[in-house]
Amino acid sequence: MLSPHVRFEGFTATDWVRVLSLFRPRRTTGELRDPNRPRGGVIAIHDHGRLRKLLHTNVGRLGTGDITWPMTAEELAKRHEASFCIVLESGTLERIMERFASRARKGDDLATQTLTLFSLAQAELAAGRLSAWPLRLRGVPIPTPGMVRTSLDAVCPIGKALVLGIFEGGELWTSVALRRGQDGISLILGPDEIRGDMGLLSGDWRRDYRHLSHAIEDRVGPIAFGCYAETASFRALEVDPSPGAWARAAFVRDIILSPLPAPMAIPLGIDASRAAFLAMRKVMERVDSNGVVAGSIERLWDRAAKSAQHGELEEMLGFHPLELLRKLLVRED
Repeated sequence: MLSPHVRFEGFTATDWVRVLSLFRPRRTTGELRDPNRPRGGVIAIHDHGRLRKLLHTNVGRLGTGDITWPMTAEELAKRHEASFCIVLESGTLERIMERFASRARKGDDLATQTLTLFSLAQAELAAGRLSAWPLRLRGVPIPTPGMVRTSLDAVCPIGKALVLGIFEGGELWTSVALRRGQDGISLILGPDEIRGDMGLLSGDWRRDYRHLSHAIEDRVGPIAFGCYAETASFRALEVDPSPGAWARAAFVRDIILSPLPAPMAIPLGIDASRAAFLAMRKVMERVDSNGVVAGSIERLWDRAAKSAQHGELEEMLGFHPLELLRKLLVRED
């Protein structure tokens, strides 16, 4: 996905930390997570029915003498107050790396290499030689490199850019622009060199986002997809489980998507339709005690959803991108 000669420009340390903080796991309620929650992870290596090695990412090496083996990854994590656990059969990592080396080809980009590693790990998981807890992406298929390139072509053609702009208190809080070149993402541009080009701001981000998009276009070229919002709104949407959340936010301009490629617009439209359907079903359940009308509406929705295949982008990737984002970021104590 990244070009071998990618340029990383326009970020202060604060700007980059802010970008990363946008994708920090959080609760769906928006409340702060318990500071005393389990932290770090446990990695266990076993061989021929015996636990050989136990390592905690925060504490270091752990003793194995008081553990009755076998034990599940979840049990190990809870026993050692860890937020995740990986259990490996001896030789699993070596097998993954040997197979990765045999499949790797000169010129493979970062996306291709990452997907290859994921597919090899998934094979070990299916064979029972690797287990993990929690499995947040259970059921999400791993796309092929070709599927990723096709999806990227649909959302951001070569020579265009993806932009995320986040505002707070009437000012540009942080931003990131990714320009796509022939070999992948060729430029990652931050806000430090953009703020001076935005001119005088009005203090209303719904107007000022245009100044940001124009300044970025002057630097990197045409924008294929832009997403602009205030910090709190964007963070809430990332973990909001309610159907139609993104579409509703776009409708009331809590988030602005401009420009919006058709493959991204279709999942939003399906999301909004699902929200409308659920609202209609609730009304029908109140007035239709026998469930005749509600049942007919639900069968109609199922047929429509199957025929629509949940949109072009989801059909290409095999999963809903907004739902994947939520699964990655949602945490509950």
